[in-house]
Amino acid sequence: MRLRHPDGSIVHLAYCTNVHPAEDLPGIRGQLSGFAARVRGLLSADRLGVGLWLPHDAARALLDDHAELVRLRSLLDDLGLEVVTLNGFPYRGFHQEVVKYRVYSPDWACADRLRYTLDLAEILAALLPDDIDEGTISSLPLAWRTGWTPGKAAVVAGMLDQAALGLRALAERTGKVVRLALEPEPGCIVETTAQAAHHLRGVDRDFVGVCLDACHLAVGFERARIELDLPIVKLQASCALEAPAGSQAALSAFAEPRFLHQARSASGSVDDLDEALAGGLPADEDWRVHFHMPLHATPPPPLTTTSPYLRELLGTLFGGRTPATRHVEVETYTWSVLPGGAPDLAEGIAAELDWTRRELAALGLKEL
Repeated sequence: MRLRHPDGSIVHLAYCTNVHPAEDLPGIRGQLSGFAARVRGLLSADRLGVGLWLPHDAARALLDDHAELVRLRSLLDDLGLEVVTLNGFPYRGFHQEVVKYRVYSPDWACADRLRYTLDLAEILAALLPDDIDEGTISSLPLAWRTGWTPGKAAVVAGMLDQAALGLRALAERTGKVVRLALEPEPGCIVETTAQAAHHLRGVDRDFVGVCLDACHLAVGFERARIELDLPIVKLQASCALEAPAGSQAALSAFAEPRFLHQARSASGSVDDLDEALAGGLPADEDWRVHFHMPLHATPPPPLTTTSPYLRELLGTLFGGRTPATRHVEVETYTWSVLPGGAPDLAEGIAAELDWTRRELAALGLKEL
C-alpha cells in the first residue's frame, strides 16, 4: 500500500513473506496467488506491498533464467502486488523444524552473504514498479556475537564496502537505487542502533544504513524517541512479547523449538526463552521476549505486547515534518508457532496491515 506523508512523499507499507515456508519459485508464486492476493482483497487495497523473502536457491533460479524473473514481475502486476523491499536476512531454511542460530549463517564475513545480497539487489531492481526508483534490502546485523575477532571485523568491513560498491554500480547501470539495511538484534554483533553507527562508520551511507525492527529495539530497551545519525533505510513493524514481574510462568506456552527467542529484563539477558524460564532472568523484573506477536492482538493476560512502543516509534519516524524512512514492512513470521495454533493467516496479516495503516493515518498520512 502507498500512503502520502504530509510533506508529499510516498511511504510504502508491505507485509513480509518470510511468514510463508515456500523456498522454490512455484511455491513463491503460489503464496502470492493464494495469500497475498487474498490479503489485498480483504483490505480493498488498490495495490498491496509485499516484502519478498527469496531464499538463496530461489534467487539464483530467477537470475539463471530471465524468463522466470519476467514471469514473476508479470504475476505481481496481474495480482495488484508491488515489491519495493526484500527481506535478505534468512539465507534459506527459515521454516525448518529447528532454525535458532542457523538464521545467522552465512554471516557478513562470508562471501556467500555478499553474493546473495547483490543477487537480491539485481532482482529487486527488475521488480521495482516503473514509477519507483528506490528499493531496500534488510540483512542480518553482521554476525552472531560469538567468534568475533579483529580479523573477522576487518573481513566484514571489506564485505560491506564491496556491497556498497556493487549497489552503486547497479544504480549507475539500471537507474534503480537499492539500499542495504543492517537490522540490529539482541545477541548479535550489532545489537543496538549505537553499535550500528559504530560498525557502519566509513561505509558509503548512500547505499548502506539500518533497518529498525521495533520488536528487537523493544527487547533491547532502546528509547522509541530515537535519535540516529545514520540512514534509517527501513522499518519493520513488529511487537515483542512482554511479561510483567511475577507473571513469567505464562511465557512457557511460547517456548517453542523453531526460532530463537532472546529474552531481557532491566538487569539481564539470555539467548533463549527456555534459559530465562530456567532461572536465567530475575522474576521480580519485567521481561521482554523476542517473539514477534501480531500487531493488532494481545496475548492472554497477564502477558502483553510492546505495541505501545511500536506506536511511539511510528510517531518518532513519521510524525515529524518529513518521514525518517519510506519503507514499512510488517514482519510477524511466528504465526505458525503461536500457542493454540494460528488463526486464518490471510485474515491475520490483513488485520496487522490495517492496524498499521490506521496508526499512520493518525499521524497524518493518507492512503493512495
